[in-house]
Amino acid sequence: MPQTAESTAQDQTITAVREALGDVLQRELPDLGPDAKLFDDYGLDSTGVLDLLMRLEEVFDVEFDTEELEMSHFATVRTLADYVAAAR
Repeated sequence: MPQTAESTAQDQTITAVREALGDVLQRELPDLGPDAKLFDDYGLDSTGVLDLLMRLEEVFDVEFDTEELEMSHFATVRTLADYVAAAR
């Protein structure tokens, strides 16, 4: 099944989120799938969330509206990638 431009963009966003998370957690995450739970599976904490947001703002040249941020945006790699894509 050929990839659409939308699925390719989503894959790229997921990859960028994975790389940023690895940088924030200071470890390699080779098995991090799009449905990995950021808090439960990888130990992301509130400080990590802020670091991750700042890194993603740099990568995507966007500014996230902290008023609309919800914990559900950080449930999984995919939910965070969807939030990032919507902010772009």
